[in-house]
Amino acid sequence: MNKFVAVLQEYSLPLLAGVVTAVAWANLDHASYEAVAHHIHFAVNDVFMVFFFAIAAGEIVESCLPGGALNPPSKAINPLVATVGGVVGPAAVFLAWSYVTGDAAIRGGWGIPTATDIALAWLVARAVFGKGHPAVSFLLLLAIADDAIGLVIIAVFYPDPAHPVQPVYLALVAAAMVGAYGLRRAGFRSFWAYLAGPGVVSWLGLKFAGVHPALALVFVVPFMPTAGHDEGVFADSEEQMHDTLNRFQHAFRLPVDLGLFAFGLANAGVVFAAVGNATWAVLAGLAVGKTGGIWLASTAAHAVGFRRPEGLSAATIGLVGLVGALGLTVALFVAGVAYTDPAITAAAKMGALLSIGVAPVAVAIGWLRRRAVAGAPAASAAATSAHARGSVPVPVVDAG
Repeated sequence: MNKFVAVLQEYSLPLLAGVVTAVAWANLDHASYEAVAHHIHFAVNDVFMVFFFAIAAGEIVESCLPGGALNPPSKAINPLVATVGGVVGPAAVFLAWSYVTGDAAIRGGWGIPTATDIALAWLVARAVFGKGHPAVSFLLLLAIADDAIGLVIIAVFYPDPAHPVQPVYLALVAAAMVGAYGLRRAGFRSFWAYLAGPGVVSWLGLKFAGVHPALALVFVVPFMPTAGHDEGVFADSEEQMHDTLNRFQHAFRLPVDLGLFAFGLANAGVVFAAVGNATWAVLAGLAVGKTGGIWLASTAAHAVGFRRPEGLSAATIGLVGLVGALGLTVALFVAGVAYTDPAITAAAKMGALLSIGVAPVAVAIGWLRRRAVAGAPAASAAATSAHARGSVPVPVVDAG
């Protein structure tokens, strides 16, 4: 049974099953699907996803500690600059598509492709790069940052007339952070103290402020006691699970991985017949704008002195950008509030759903690069031997 559960987690099968079920259900009986999705939407998107984002934030904390991929803090500058490129690029490509096609009706949806789906991107990145690779930490920081920007875009450019943004309630989030810091200073080691106290206050603050509460624990997790950098949620030994942060990550990892079925079910139900110009604008914004924007911004930052974290080449950043083009959750949400025309809304949602197609492409590229790296030593040895015999050396592939 443990092996079966491990396979489910390793290959993200619950999430994939939820997406497939939602798409099939929505196309076979859209009315019943919408009814069920409506009833589970709050529990999934506003409550369950709090813990997914919290685990992701824990990975960022681990990466920023001494010995982590993003330490010293100057290492975080490059991914944060890449985040800006990953927001500006998709919006620019989306608007360019609307102008080239002369479709003014879709221009208001420029914010749809700006955010990365943390759930999908994290899971795909693990498959592409492997556990513990610095590219995963780079992508997590980028995804959390651009989702935060995405939520700001939603609040500013796509406000809900029935629930206007009320920034005063963000004071509760600040209070939650102070409370979490106080718990740490007082020596509280149980993660439940951080969840039940500051975590609830932070969630209420975001909810009352009119901002999506799924990021509530992102403001609390950094204050959980940790003994230093280790493998975070990927730690396998008991010795690596001794501090509060790691105990929290391991306690919630399995429920979150399995619960992603409900996440996929609640968010991915789109009718295939809804393809339109907005579909291709969103897809181009994600696949081309997001990938290119992240690569260009990171490369430019590296060129002026804000270097990429160790172990990440320009080619790797390009692959990170491709994985970052997965834009399901926030993209679906923005599509639902960006338009008043149901046909355009459905077409835009289809573009967000089709962005899942970059996942197998990224996994295939990652597999080919790993094979190239595995073959490099043999090729190098062959080249050395050939040189010793006076024949032409064999070029070595640099997958870096």
